[in-house]
Amino acid sequence: MRSFWNRLWPPVVAVLLFLVCWQLAVSWFQVEDWILPPPSNIAQEAVAGAEGLLGHTIATLQLTMIGFGIGTAVGLFIALILHLIPWLKTALYPLLVISQNVPTIALAPLLMIWFGFGILPKVIVIILVCFFPVAVAAMDGLARTDRTMRNYMEMAGASQWQTFTKLELPHALPSIFSGVRIAATYSVMGAVIGEWIGSDKGIGYYMMLQKSAYRTDRVFVAIFIIVLLSLLMVAIITLLERRLIRWSTTQER
Repeated sequence: MRSFWNRLWPPVVAVLLFLVCWQLAVSWFQVEDWILPPPSNIAQEAVAGAEGLLGHTIATLQLTMIGFGIGTAVGLFIALILHLIPWLKTALYPLLVISQNVPTIALAPLLMIWFGFGILPKVIVIILVCFFPVAVAAMDGLARTDRTMRNYMEMAGASQWQTFTKLELPHALPSIFSGVRIAATYSVMGAVIGEWIGSDKGIGYYMMLQKSAYRTDRVFVAIFIIVLLSLLMVAIITLLERRLIRWSTTQER
């Protein structure tokens, strides 16, 4: 518990100092609220609109969890297939890299045209931003398996699948979770982008409405909610990692 608090208090203090400097700077230079509202005004607006924000937050969180779950599964499946079939990895890995060069914000309108304004195009957007870090991290972790141990298993007559399940996958779990943590933060961003393009609820939809009304304080409220959702996703993945990889956490201590 003490080590947890030792890791927690430095970033908390840094954030508090940043907010205090922000508040003082806005007051000192008399910046207009519609340009840069002080943190106190943002907090007041968050409290005043809490009831409506809760519904938008839940909608975004539900969309995020669906897309993140499917995107992680797709990334793991791709990593598994490309690892077990080396020639396929050689052929398709460059295409995976190229797929990430297309801006998601530019691809989202096409998805809306192809699949309409339902939940499907939004989920696809999240999958597109989530699967790549998971797939790359998983393939990297699988490729770093100890060659000596692999040779021992081959000499013992282990099949490729047995080597994968008993040796490669367990040792790749830390790398896999690193990719999943990155995907967790991207998933919230993907959900918001999907809501920007076409939705009638969610934090992205709320942000677009307030931008059009020049309610900068409410836009900042939406930004803070997005940050909190991202931190929540990362915290859940970190907790799951600690539960599943006890040997790794013990070794770190």
